Amino acid sequence: MAVFNFKEIQDLGKIFKINLINSCSGFKSANLLGSISNEGIPNVAVFSSVTHLGSNPPTLGFILRPTTVPRDTYKNIKENGIFTINHIYEDIIEDAHHTSAKYPENISEFSVTSLEEEYKGNFKAPFIKNAPVQMSMKFIEEIYVPSNDVMLIVSQIQELYVEDELLQEDGLINLSKGNIATINGLDTYAIPKFKKQLTYQRPKK
Repeated sequence: MAVFNFKEIQDLGKIFKINLINSCSGFKSANLLGSISNEGIPNVAVFSSVTHLGSNPPTLGFILRPTTVPRDTYKNIKENGIFTINHIYEDIIEDAHHTSAKYPENISEFSVTSLEEEYKGNFKAPFIKNAPVQMSMKFIEEIYVPSNDVMLIVSQIQELYVEDELLQEDGLINLSKGNIATINGLDTYAIPKFKKQLTYQRPKK
């Protein structure tokens, strides 16, 4: 088994270290965040850090890397206070990943990929058409993490859209039925398969 202590990790080559540390935490969620600027330019970007924070109220968070370079998603969220979260599924993996390319602010990622924007009701930010799980989100707060110079962006679910065949009677969203992707590291995608759903566990008597 390979072993890396803290000093050895610090001394690793940049690309090897990035790949190693980004993959050691395990499989991560694969989502496209949709937002829109005050000028009406829609933006979509891939994020692998969206995570559950609480169910009451329904709250999710994601990590935003240092804003020392332009972050269109962050700028749009701060301007409008809203955005969408859309699960990446097998058919759109390559286009979804391409949204990580750094385009100028006036170029919408929808215009350089086959991803289609979709709008629901009066919600201003774009959803990803045909995504099996879609959420409209309201920005709540940002929490700065000085040790890594990143921010946790906290937001609440306003509306949750789930394809009928994915939703179980107990409320579980069976992601495998939607061929929803997960991310290993920075650029490796997988399609997990449902294996077993276990019951709530109590101490053995």
